[in-house]
Amino acid sequence: MSGAGRVWARGGTPTRAVVLLLVVAACTAFLVVIPGHRGWFDADIYYETVRQWLHGGRIYDYQRPGTSYGFTYPPFAALCMVPVTLLHWPGAVTVDVGLSVLAVLALLHWLVDPIARRLGWQRWYALGLLGCLFAILNPVRDTFSFGQINLLLMALVFADYRQLVCGSGRFAGVGTGLATAVKLTPGLFIVLLLMTGRRRAALTATGTALAATLLGFLAAPGQSRYFWTSALWNTDRVGSVSYISNQSLLGMTSRLVPGAGARPVWLLLVVLVLALWARRSREAARAGDQRSGFALTGITCCLVSPISWVHHLVWMIPALLVLADAGWSATDRGRRARLLAAAAGGCFLLTSGLVWLWRFRADGIGGVLGGNSYVLLGLALLLGMPPRPGSDLESRAPVGGGGELSRRP
Repeated sequence: MSGAGRVWARGGTPTRAVVLLLVVAACTAFLVVIPGHRGWFDADIYYETVRQWLHGGRIYDYQRPGTSYGFTYPPFAALCMVPVTLLHWPGAVTVDVGLSVLAVLALLHWLVDPIARRLGWQRWYALGLLGCLFAILNPVRDTFSFGQINLLLMALVFADYRQLVCGSGRFAGVGTGLATAVKLTPGLFIVLLLMTGRRRAALTATGTALAATLLGFLAAPGQSRYFWTSALWNTDRVGSVSYISNQSLLGMTSRLVPGAGARPVWLLLVVLVLALWARRSREAARAGDQRSGFALTGITCCLVSPISWVHHLVWMIPALLVLADAGWSATDRGRRARLLAAAAGGCFLLTSGLVWLWRFRADGIGGVLGGNSYVLLGLALLLGMPPRPGSDLESRAPVGGGGELSRRP
């Protein structure tokens, strides 16, 4: 076991239980006192939009009172949200939070549990500690407090990853297709499936996305035409692209390049990033590391999308886990230290909410680096995240004999 693993292994089960309780208490206190709770702002927009639609209104006419914000997803997404509107508002919030909690638990099980088993850690302890870390990350906090759907979409996509890795891929692609029908950005995962030879899963995902979109057309034909011909192409209707929360390549270029010059620069950056993503994803596939391919694609979705608010950046978390796993598994001490330091630095940055310090003015060297720090983190991960040869096979293999974290004191 590596030095990092031995740190996790110190103490018996009672000691670990006390440590975990202290960490839970510290994270809870942090979440209570930190500013920035959004009052389920986005969930309220979804709720009221669908209620108005069910009572004869039009989906894209609704705006939250006192704001210019309205519904931004395809009609199929509104159709999916219909059952929640049958509840009163507190019940709708409860369902929203509960579904996100279930998504977090599924993601932890799929992404963290295989690492814990392979490295011989005591699984409840590893899942508990990493679950606490997950909860305090800025994108996760904002997803819960806005009432957003990012974690649900991410769970749908990674359910396909899980099927492909475990070899039970009969329905692989359904989750990605549904996520793409709700929000177009995950469609890049369909391209990943094609590039890496997962043609059946790619066809399933494409068919699912088209069928769901057709269902949206049948439910709201006029609003579907409006969305696909007008609303989809008007990025300004979801907010200013230069607002500091937009941590995409377009958000960064809009803050750095004045006027109309931002769009051509953005398009050039998108082409370069997609080319880099394609090369790195193929490298990961050749190394037998499907997990890294999915993680790289999540980062790229955030970078190339015109709008990637901070709460969208939950898609970066798998890449940080891959980075940490490479560090924990490294045999060279220097490499281990560098990779773990990089993973810790990325987690600290995503926890800090650093970008909000420049929410009013993003000029000077601080505005360039600090105000775009999440974009720069995404680029750094896309460039430097190391794939681990055969890691998918390792994550499926049982741990023989158990490791130090699984031994009784």
